Amino acid sequence: QLQLVESGGGLEHPGGSLRLSCVASGFTLDYYDIGWFRQAPGKEREGVSCISGRDSGTHYSDSVKGRFTVSRDNAKNTAYLQMNSLKPEDTAVYYCAALYFGPVDLSSWCADPDEYDYWGQGTQVAVSS
Repeated sequence: QLQLVESGGGLEHPGGSLRLSCVASGFTLDYYDIGWFRQAPGKEREGVSCISGRDSGTHYSDSVKGRFTVSRDNAKNTAYLQMNSLKPEDTAVYYCAALYFGPVDLSSWCADPDEYDYWGQGTQVAVSS
């Protein structure tokens, strides 16, 4: 069974850091593009960041650029989202998603949730003082 499982969410103070993990089971993440999304209550799912399976190129939304870092470790079948300088508006359920060999230009598609084949169940991140 192909599955993605996120972990690492929790409650953090503004300015703090969290690292989310996305572990694949039933398939290897090699050559899969990985997207990180978030969804706050009453809002649409938002693309946060993505990383290419070809060359580990990355893309970030303007709202997280400079604060979040996406990475991957194919040997561990895991992708990560390092979140620093957290803000209350980062509060949401965070999801990872995977697509096998997406188009080369990440910025043209990777923030669209409809592009992905596999999704995790999500992990809650809350940022509050």
